[in-house]
Amino acid sequence: MATIPEVSLPKLSCDGGESTATGQPANQLSPESVLTDEMLSRFESRVATYDRENRFFDQDFEELRAAKYLVLPVPKEFGGGGLSLAEMCCQQRRLAYYAPATALAVNMHLYWIGIAADLWRRGDTSLEWMLRDAAAGEIFAAGHAESGNDIPVLLSTSKAERVEGGYRFTGRKQFGSLTPVWTRFGLHGMDTSDPEHPKIVHAFMPRDNRGYIIKETWDVLGMRATRSDDTVLENAFIPDRYVARVVPAGGAGIDAFVLSIFAWALMGFANIYYGLARRALDKSIASAKSKGSLALTRTMAYHPEVQHAIAQMVIDLESIGPHIERVAEDWSNGVDHGAEWPMKIFAAKYCAVEGSWRVVDTGLDIVGGQGIFRSAGYERLLRDARLGRIHPANSFLTHEVVGKTALGIGLDEQPRWG
Repeated sequence: MATIPEVSLPKLSCDGGESTATGQPANQLSPESVLTDEMLSRFESRVATYDRENRFFDQDFEELRAAKYLVLPVPKEFGGGGLSLAEMCCQQRRLAYYAPATALAVNMHLYWIGIAADLWRRGDTSLEWMLRDAAAGEIFAAGHAESGNDIPVLLSTSKAERVEGGYRFTGRKQFGSLTPVWTRFGLHGMDTSDPEHPKIVHAFMPRDNRGYIIKETWDVLGMRATRSDDTVLENAFIPDRYVARVVPAGGAGIDAFVLSIFAWALMGFANIYYGLARRALDKSIASAKSKGSLALTRTMAYHPEVQHAIAQMVIDLESIGPHIERVAEDWSNGVDHGAEWPMKIFAAKYCAVEGSWRVVDTGLDIVGGQGIFRSAGYERLLRDARLGRIHPANSFLTHEVVGKTALGIGLDEQPRWG
């Protein structure tokens, strides 16, 4: 079993108060202080256009940048909001209720900053430059997804070759989000110079770098406003100052940095799709209360099966919310789950996106035929919700990690046939 370093972070709560870890006042920022109702209303008004035109959420992005939303995880010492993972999840959940694709795209930036902030609070200053860059306005994006690699982050189909002063990367990255605006592209590749001990190299490529091209491939089922085009690396040199980690390939490489990627990325996904599902529930309830039937003297809200369906949606959401909140709070409070941390993170994300999909799918039965028209907005929720199930970690990897952890089998152990 890969050894998971103990994570020890200051306690920060979503609702303010005292931090029991530091004795200092917790961050007083509330969602409303940055994401005003007026902003969220504007975001909501643009969602359909962004989706229909498959256009980047440029106006939303500029508003979020101006409001300092993109520096909320940056510690106060560097000019940010100092929000923990749990607090940031609260913000992301609220944003996703109104504009899921906007929330998903900025998650790719926020999780990098959250990782650097967590490490810095633990006394690891190796990524302090990221905090300073983010405070200065640099935008980070994620370049982990690769065709043929179903174990992202831990393995890679991209090549990382050690050269004087840094590494050269060759490969193709998908689903990076923020393609039009990123200035620091987070990526990883595999160094196989020692075949017996391959390593994963995590690095950040500046926008003005040579050796890469962007392929405009983004024309997809859902979450269209993220504009997640492919990035093709062609012997791209990245100097050592932008190399974040070099770790063993596979589960043995899960150090504090890699574990933080799982926590910030996956818990962000979980809360985004949960927020989307909450919106689907509200639209379904509104539809049931307003829609009549020739077979009833009152609205469809009084139909027993509609009540049953609404109840099932609520039951699913009631189980998701506390689960993902507990995991995010445990992480933010430095609870020691040891080698069970990956399992807990993967399981929480899995339960959130699977449950959210069931909620949205059930809601379409309640909304009925009107829901398939784009003008109603429900079919977009359905398309967006389906993508949560293929976001890392997918069902296959989640069950492998959870099953092996429960059975006490090392994450890198392979089946023995015959």
